[in-house]
Formats: sequence, C-alpha cells, structure tokens
Amino acid sequence: MLVTGYLGAVLIGALVGLLGRLVLPGRQRIGVFATFVIGVGATVLGTVVARALGIADDAPVQVWVLRWDWIVLALQVGFGVVGVAVANMLTYTRLAGGDDDRRRPTRTRTRTRS
Repeated sequence: MLVTGYLGAVLIGALVGLLGRLVLPGRQRIGVFATFVIGVGATVLGTVVARALGIADDAPVQVWVLRWDWIVLALQVGFGVVGVAVANMLTYTRLAGGDDDRRRPTRTRTRTRS
C-alpha cells in the first residue's frame, strides 16, 4: 500500500467516525481520538466484510479522482455507529452522566427580620 493509500484510509476513517457519532442519537462521552480510532477500525472492518461478501464494487461512484462505493460506505458507517455506541457504554459513569442522586439538596436562604 502506498502512502496515499494510508492517508486516504486515515481521512476516510476520521469521516466514518464522525458520521458514526452523528448518526447515533444522544450525547456521546468519548473524545476525538477515540472517535478517530473507532472510525479507522470501522473503515478497515467494513472493507474486509464487503470484500468477504463479494459486494466491494457493486455500486461504485467516481467524482474527479475520488472513488468510493455506497454499499461499503454504508457498512463502514454502520460499524462506526456500533463502535461509538460500545465505546460510549464502556466509558459512561454516573458522575459523567449527571445522574448522581446522592448530592445534598441545596438550601435556600431566608432572611430573618429583627
């Protein structure tokens, strides 16, 4: 694989990770680096699965020098959504979620007249 192939995989992986976060509803509590790693992993996994199923070049699109396949992109984004959801579940804590019911209730101050 050439350097341009690696750069393309990194850029497409970042895009797939971002799309995975956008498709998944709600707030995700994972960082940018985790999203990037999940996106690159989803891109590689989606490409491998598409090639194994024999659907890697069924719906190609080419614009200028860019070439992609809609079915492979859908698989990659699907794996990205699953990866972001799993990472969000693994990193979720009660403190980060704001569901801490053990906090002391706030007291309201009242003025006393003398």
